[in-house]
Amino acid sequence: MILIDMSQVILGNLFGYTRDISQIDEELIRHLTLNSLRIYKKKFKNYGDMVLVFDSGNYWRKEIFPPYKGVRKAKQEEKKEEWKRIWNFIRTIKQELTETFPYKVMSVKRTEADDIIAYLSKKYHTTEKIMIISSDKDFQQLQRYPNVSQYSPKNKSKIVTADPKQFLIEHIIKGDTSDGIPNILSDDDTLINPDKRQNRLTKKIFNAFTDDLSFGELPKGFEDNWKRNQTLVDLEKIPDWINDEIEKEWNQPIEGNRSNLFNYFIEHKLKNLMENIGEF
Repeated sequence: MILIDMSQVILGNLFGYTRDISQIDEELIRHLTLNSLRIYKKKFKNYGDMVLVFDSGNYWRKEIFPPYKGVRKAKQEEKKEEWKRIWNFIRTIKQELTETFPYKVMSVKRTEADDIIAYLSKKYHTTEKIMIISSDKDFQQLQRYPNVSQYSPKNKSKIVTADPKQFLIEHIIKGDTSDGIPNILSDDDTLINPDKRQNRLTKKIFNAFTDDLSFGELPKGFEDNWKRNQTLVDLEKIPDWINDEIEKEWNQPIEGNRSNLFNYFIEHKLKNLMENIGEF
């Protein structure tokens, strides 16, 4: 199974092509996205079928932790209308992929691609090989499961983690600034409050925390912050009701069909890809 983190792959493609988001249009997104799918299907054909996984909106993590991804949202607000246009384009491409192509397209309300990819990896790692296509470092923790690998489109190489469990522990302690999650020494709003800075996580403090954990205890004095970060970054902590919704969506039939591809390529003037239509 090839699990593709679509939002991450699409945006990675776009910003690898141009940093000027005013130059991004639907035609560009469509071509880059389809060409990437063609490449990944061919490159990882030994892993089986592709599953195209999209983020939804109103993430459940934000419901329990309002600052979640607040830093990223603030940056996008600076060019609000242009970003709105890009997200509309991505929604259009997602709909086209769902209705036209012979691939499973997954999106679940209040759920991120991370949740869906984690669920499917946990469910199927004992019966088939799984390749995750994403440059997101968070997926390294899933390498705790046999047969789960990750490929980074950004670096064009596999991401290999020697100790996935240790990676997860460090990730929980250090937080994730890109997602607005502070380290466990710091308050919830640290990364979105311009008047606050994260408390310094020294090597001595870090080692003390890992010592506590080795004895089965949470980091002393910061138990609540540990639990906060663990809930947000540990993909074993996805709520059962989210997993249930993912399973329901997974059981829906694929809408698209390979017979639709020729007319679709003609309609959207995909001349450069038409000669490789058989690779889709």
